[in-house]
Amino acid sequence: MTWREETIGAARLILGDCRDILPTLPRVDAVVTDPPYGIDIGGSGTIGGSGTITSAREYCKHDWDRIGMSTEQFDAIKAASPNWIIWGANHLADVIGKHPGVLIWDKKCRNGWNDTFSDAETAACSTITRAKVFRHLWVGALRKGGEERDHPTQKPVALMMWCLDFVPDAQTILDPFMGSGTTGVAAVQMGRKFIGIEREPKYFDIACKRIEDAQRQGDMFIEVAA
Repeated sequence: MTWREETIGAARLILGDCRDILPTLPRVDAVVTDPPYGIDIGGSGTIGGSGTITSAREYCKHDWDRIGMSTEQFDAIKAASPNWIIWGANHLADVIGKHPGVLIWDKKCRNGWNDTFSDAETAACSTITRAKVFRHLWVGALRKGGEERDHPTQKPVALMMWCLDFVPDAQTILDPFMGSGTTGVAAVQMGRKFIGIEREPKYFDIACKRIEDAQRQGDMFIEVAA
């Protein structure tokens, strides 16, 4: 597959398959990513358990999640950095193995919801030996902060910034499953360097735009402060 690269400020974005690209990259300070879980999200025409998906752009049918992150890909992540945070820990337990550090995202923030969406999501974290919880409402159309959603498994920027706090000394962040670029947006906003890989052209273009917008906002802040 032919790679396509874009450089946006301190971000290097690569369109291609991470299995081909990861071995060519230098080691990084940390990997923070949300890979495919292998649960075929949207592939059956449903999402969130039994709820029928809508015609909205982020809830159309997809096939990129039919196969989850592989052992080969996880080995490449570990080769890139000993510091990693990987979402979907429950779905990828057979690949990731034992991990005492667990990050939990409570995305409903209260009890009693009667719907088919998960109450929380979990990430494996190599940099801590305990469980930590982040509470941020993000259920269907109810999204704290009002962020536009461009990807069916998109995470809020605030969540990814929280993740980056667990790798405080990491200056270069890698996301080999970049999706719509949320990790990159968080990295740029926190003054970190970023390398992102995405194989779907549609989401790669969205990520480029979101990270460019985040970079522009950061540049404007610096100009005003000066």
